Amino acid sequence: MASFLYRLGRLSFRRRALVTAVWAAVLVALGAGALTLSGQLSNSVSIPGTESQKAIDQLADRFPEAAAGGATARVVISAPGDITDAAGRATITRLVAELKNAPKVAGVVDPLQMQAISPDKHVALAQVSYRVPGFELTDADRAGLMAAADPAKAAGYTVEFGGDAVQAMPATNATEGLGVAVAAVVLIITFGSLLAAGIPLLTALIGVGIGMAGVTTASGFLELNTNTPVLALMIGLAVGIDYALFIVSRYRHELGIGRDPEEAAGRATGTAGSAVVFAGLTVIIALAGLTVVGIPFLGEMGIAAAITVAIAVVIALTLLPAILGFAGGKLAGGKIRLRRKEGATTHGERWARFVARHRIPVLIAAIAGLAIVAVPAASMQLGLPNDSTAAPDSTQRKAYETVSRSFGEGANGPLVVVVDLGGSTDRQAALQQAAAGIGGLKERPIVTPPKVNRDGDLALLTVIPKSGPSSTATEDLVSDIRGLNAGLGAATGASLAVTGQTAANIDVSEKLADAMLPYLALIVGLAFLLLMLVFRSVVVPLKATLGFLGSVVATFGAVVAVFQWGWLTDLLGVKTTGPIMSMLPILLIGVLFGLAMDYQVFLVTRMREEYVHGADPQQAMVTGFRHGSRVVVAAALIMISVFAGFVLAESALIQSIGFALAFGVLVDAFVIRMTIVPALMSLLGRGAWWLPKWLDRVLPDVDVEGEKLTKQLDTPDERELVRS
Repeated sequence: MASFLYRLGRLSFRRRALVTAVWAAVLVALGAGALTLSGQLSNSVSIPGTESQKAIDQLADRFPEAAAGGATARVVISAPGDITDAAGRATITRLVAELKNAPKVAGVVDPLQMQAISPDKHVALAQVSYRVPGFELTDADRAGLMAAADPAKAAGYTVEFGGDAVQAMPATNATEGLGVAVAAVVLIITFGSLLAAGIPLLTALIGVGIGMAGVTTASGFLELNTNTPVLALMIGLAVGIDYALFIVSRYRHELGIGRDPEEAAGRATGTAGSAVVFAGLTVIIALAGLTVVGIPFLGEMGIAAAITVAIAVVIALTLLPAILGFAGGKLAGGKIRLRRKEGATTHGERWARFVARHRIPVLIAAIAGLAIVAVPAASMQLGLPNDSTAAPDSTQRKAYETVSRSFGEGANGPLVVVVDLGGSTDRQAALQQAAAGIGGLKERPIVTPPKVNRDGDLALLTVIPKSGPSSTATEDLVSDIRGLNAGLGAATGASLAVTGQTAANIDVSEKLADAMLPYLALIVGLAFLLLMLVFRSVVVPLKATLGFLGSVVATFGAVVAVFQWGWLTDLLGVKTTGPIMSMLPILLIGVLFGLAMDYQVFLVTRMREEYVHGADPQQAMVTGFRHGSRVVVAAALIMISVFAGFVLAESALIQSIGFALAFGVLVDAFVIRMTIVPALMSLLGRGAWWLPKWLDRVLPDVDVEGEKLTKQLDTPDERELVRS
């Protein structure tokens, strides 16, 4: 591989104008597609096969007028006095009429007819149902809904809106660009040159531009989740900068020892480029593996991000050498003197020697620190976002709190029970038994009168719990209602199923929790095989994966402390706390595993390179660490900066993903890879590179460290062969 990449790097260097033109054409073509072919993104988190989704599909087929799959909005009207007096009734009647005329509205439940009036007669609750799902609603549709309340507000009433119909699509904003600015500063400090610092940023932005344009174009043909482009941007930007950083750093090293620019570009692509390929593969495996857990929206996010990472790898191997061709030897030395002279003892070398001398105490301290940070993870509660997690000053949050005070928390998350009466001989008795059974459960929920379809074989019961939509009590209630199905079927031949947004969220959370361990086993197993191929060792991949598990558990602990317990929320700008997003753990496992293996490959391949070239294990560790640590530190700081910028986002999910990835990279890079890995490498010595002889014969030699390439280039005849 190293020889192939060496030739590719030299070819891209020589044909720099052509290579640059090709990538520019790809960017322009996909940009045009994004502008002309893009479609509407979805915030749907449904999972085919769950009970709630089956019930929605059943309603769509046999009870379409119920609009069960459409968006809903809760309209909370608060009056300064008695809302049931003549003025209040007139205001509610006019508001209901205005709501019915709002775009795409299928129907409105009049609070006066349904007696949805608070006990103190100050608050009324109307329910708006839409013909289309929430993700198909535009900003204009939401504005039309809000405008319906203008006359009531003008009359002195307070009107707030909740529900999925009001949720706007999450988007990136300018504050997230702060991470890129910090990355630029880190690159300038690392290279001591504005030109050298600008090249990784340029190639990363081109790669992200291509990836984002591709995702946007694909949205015109596929139903993509709203968080798909955000994750692609987040991961693509971080790895794009890191991969270019690694190759540019090696290129400058080759220039520094006297090689001409073309030869330096070839060698940098052949050696550092090999590490980039395998680092990228681990990230791609982790992200693409999200498709096998049976959760469509996570699979979409993973595939989009994996494609963006693949683009970043290809750009690093082709466009980057081409740009180096334009820069030539100008990158040989930094004009901004922020780095030590070559040959001087570095901080990395001193740290490696310190860790080697005190490896046992260092290991104990690092592992103890991880254990302490991981303690809150034992209290993790999972859930999906609802109006209770919206920003405190948002209309959704105000509506949620008003409903909770006036009607109880359960009114914010009513359950929809679908009763199939097709197999019952006495449909009315079956429906009465279902309603009585639900009302008689230990939580004593409120059961509204049933709605029956035109054929009389399917009915809807709205069940209002006493507890909130994210509470354990509501989860138990959903389970208890579903537990009535067997008895109902045996007694009457009817069946029931629970759906609605609250039940769907519970099903999604359960599915995600069930998928976590199989997914973890899949990506760890595949990556273990890949790392064994790279390092030709059983021990190095084993400690790499165990170290990753330590960083994941510690990250879970930090996420719980901030987003569930509320620690440091003011400092980090986190506006709401509550259950951890149910999709976060599995998403974090996939993304962080790939990034963690990046650092493992970047750091340990240089140790492997020194070892196979004859250095003893201790010296190979120190020398490899000295060469690799500066790049890994810079790469980690860049990733942390990019991810931390997303903590400033409006979406609670994006905030938590950004924080989790930033903290996870911090722990994995500085505690696992920069501390535990060198301590273990020093402790194990030659044992770190142990590989059974039979396995050594079976595994192909991919030559990541460039040993064969070096031997080829040491001989004049073979040098000409490789160059050809």
